[in-house]
Formats: sequence, C-alpha cells, structure tokens
Amino acid sequence: MDNTQPSLAQCQQAIGYTFNNPQLLDQSLTHASLSDQRVDSNERLEFLGDAVLGLLVCHELYRRFPLYLEGELTKVKSMLVSRRTCSRLAQEIGLHRYLRVGKGMLNHRRIPSSCLAAVFESVVGAIYLDGGKDAAWNFLLRWLEPLLQQADADQHQENYKSLLQQYAQRKLDLTPHYELLDEKGPDHSKCFEICVALGTRRFLSAWGPSKKEAEQLAAFNALRELNLISDETPFAPVNE
Repeated sequence: MDNTQPSLAQCQQAIGYTFNNPQLLDQSLTHASLSDQRVDSNERLEFLGDAVLGLLVCHELYRRFPLYLEGELTKVKSMLVSRRTCSRLAQEIGLHRYLRVGKGMLNHRRIPSSCLAAVFESVVGAIYLDGGKDAAWNFLLRWLEPLLQQADADQHQENYKSLLQQYAQRKLDLTPHYELLDEKGPDHSKCFEICVALGTRRFLSAWGPSKKEAEQLAAFNALRELNLISDETPFAPVNE
C-alpha cells in the first residue's frame, strides 16, 4: 500500500463534493488504527452514514418502484446497501487512496473490503453532516444510479400481467380483463391481437405469436400508458 497521502482537495474532487468543513472529510478518512482515541476515527461517521444510506435508499426505492411489495423493496435495498456494494463503490471512487491508516496496515498489500465499505459509509455520514440530506443523496445517486437502473430492468423481467394486476387491485380495486380482438395466420402459425381493460378504460392492443405473449405485451402497453414504466423501457420477453 502506498503511504503517500493525497490531499483533501484531491479527495473532494474524486467524490464530487466540496466540504464547508473539511475536518469532517478528514475524520471520515481516518481509520481507527491511526487514531490515539477511537472516538477521533471514522467509526462514529460510519455509524451515521450507514443509517443515512439506508434511509435515503429506502426513500428512493419507495418513490421509484410503486409496484414493488415490501419483500421486493427489501431485496433490492439489501443489495444496494450491502458491504460488498459499499466496498465496490469505494474502489470506484478511489477512496482507498485517501484512507489514512496506521503503520500496521501499511504493510497490507490490499485494504480489506470491510475497511473500504466503512470508509464509504463514513464519507456519506460526513457529507450528510456538512451539507444535509440533499447533498448526501446527490453523492449517493451519482454512484448508485447504475445499480438502481439495473433494479429497474430486473423489475421489467417480471411478469407484466402480474405487475398490472398488483397495481389494479391495490390502487383501483379492479381486475384486468384481456380481450381477444383478432387472430391471423394458419393454425400452425397464428398471431393474436389482445387488449387489456381496467373497468371502462381500454389500453393499446398488442399482437403476439401466442395468446400468452400478446397478453404480456398488452399488459406492458397498459403499464406504459399508466406511467408505471418509462416510455423508453423495451419489452422483455417473460418466461411463464
């Protein structure tokens, strides 16, 4: 491990946030092995950052995924706030270059992943204390957005009919009904046109090589019209 200590200014550039109180950043980068007293290390900021990370991620998942049930939200949240994710993000940011450790750790070839995860959380805590919730979330969003987008993509690999039914029953007290509008082609190679209706509202119909796929496409169209998925989201075939 290189014991040449880069400046706090370089670290602020790497994380994309300028501190009003650079002492908070300095403390967030100070490992307990370097401190005469552990209270002066980054452990207290790590404690705070862990809570801030959990709260802000939960808030964003609740806002971003209106069709996710509690268990699904918990699964995604657990991945986003895991030690493994925090350690990987610390590496991506380059926090290992700024972490200040005692002489005993300087002989290590590589900083333990637990230390990397801890310094990521301590930096989150420091930013929260320095700039508040919005500053902390802007920092987190910069690094978590690709993972949030992946969670969004994973959601759309789910059964579109199931997602639509969850929404319709919970929010509208309705059950989706699928209507066969047309079919074409020979018996061995038919295509089917189906639309879905919620109460008196009918959504854009869809063609599919089977009734099941046409229903999934019709449900997908309804989810888009209801603004529950983005217009840019491509249809992902569903394995039923």
